[in-house]
Amino acid sequence: MPHGHKPRSGSLQFWPRKRAKNPNIKVKSWVNSTKPGLLGFSGYKAGMTHIILKDNRSTSLTKGEDICWPVTVIECPPIKIISVRLYKRDAYGLKLKTEIPTKNKKDINIEDYDEVRVNVATQPKKTGIGSKKPQIFEIAVGGKDIKQKFEYAKERLDKEIKITEVFKQGQFIDIHGVTKGKGFQGSVKRFGVSLKAHKSEKKRRAIGNLGAWTPKRVSFTIGLPGKMGYHLRTEYNKAIVSIGEDPSKINVKGGYLNYGILKNEYALIKGSIPGPRKRLVKFLEPIRGSKNLGNLELKYISLESKQ
Repeated sequence: MPHGHKPRSGSLQFWPRKRAKNPNIKVKSWVNSTKPGLLGFSGYKAGMTHIILKDNRSTSLTKGEDICWPVTVIECPPIKIISVRLYKRDAYGLKLKTEIPTKNKKDINIEDYDEVRVNVATQPKKTGIGSKKPQIFEIAVGGKDIKQKFEYAKERLDKEIKITEVFKQGQFIDIHGVTKGKGFQGSVKRFGVSLKAHKSEKKRRAIGNLGAWTPKRVSFTIGLPGKMGYHLRTEYNKAIVSIGEDPSKINVKGGYLNYGILKNEYALIKGSIPGPRKRLVKFLEPIRGSKNLGNLELKYISLESKQ
């Protein structure tokens, strides 16, 4: 009889299986944009719901019909620019040379630098997640030249930036987040290996052997137990279905499970995104091209309790 082959579920696409240092991840690659403004934003994951909208996409098989999409709700309180950072490029890449804090708006010869970025601080105290300590991280600035970037950043020092100033409805974005931590797990859950036969020796939820006799070492491809989850992941080209300023239009009955009531502007992202509730996620201008869903016609947003 033919022998069926069932590959394991554990993916080697991400290797090494390294856990993130902290949920406030550092973004290393930014898109080159000539439009003046921030190239990213952040928010707190609240939960998921579903919507019904009319499909207006010209190439869609369901054009003109009502379709149902799952969406992730992200609360987006304003972020505040706390400093401007100026970089100089050398043989080893960009090096930070000068940082202009809020209280020091001195004149600088911007022609001596190659890149402008800003340090921003989140404002979790405006949400209901129970945290007051802001997360501080860096965001790149778009513009036609270094002078335009610097003027945009300098004018907005110590000012709040809303998500509506950075992204628009129907736009595609890249999501950066840290997945749920699942602790120490066995081979079956961590790699999806098959259960051993009931006549097998000793263990059932374990691998059969540690590999070949030679080379005399355990290969990294062997599905061993270990810590699972809490990995940095990036999802490309996620669609912003809606951006709203009135949270009462999206708050479900009784509040979102393990999150509560939204109090700030929000964004609805099509599909799921990595991470648990209350975790900070960052969304950036898409690095793999700029698509747009066009004008979406929302007809219904589910506000039923998810508990």
